[in-house]
Amino acid sequence: MNKVYIAFGSNIGDRYEIVKKALELIEKNDMKIIKKSKIYETEPYGYLEQPPFINGAILVETELSCRDVLKKLLDIEKQLGRERIIRWGPRTIDLDIIFYNNEIYDEEDLKVPHPDMHNRDFVLKPICDINPNFIHPIFNMTVLELYTKK
Repeated sequence: MNKVYIAFGSNIGDRYEIVKKALELIEKNDMKIIKKSKIYETEPYGYLEQPPFINGAILVETELSCRDVLKKLLDIEKQLGRERIIRWGPRTIDLDIIFYNNEIYDEEDLKVPHPDMHNRDFVLKPICDINPNFIHPIFNMTVLELYTKK
């Protein structure tokens, strides 16, 4: 079984209900949620003229390939009304693969570990809830070390 860390965020509509639906759809798409972080309210990142987010992370087990996980997450975002208009802009739901096992992907449309996760407390803190000792396969540091070195 593959272990996949997925970060989620929402800042449009009924944020908690949308996240709940997203997690239900993840489970219906061949991914079993093993652990879930707390949910945190956070300030916007990048584009600041927007409402606050709720963010968290989950650990799933799946037989899906990394590319298939990406495809399913993008489909779920679309089902829940995600529109990509402004980079880092408002969204009903955002689902990002942060880690896929200990593997590294550097393709045009698939970059894992997430290339900016180490700069985002709203990703690091929830993953620390799940597994603070997970070692980033590129930086060779734990998620907790990445979070506390800021």
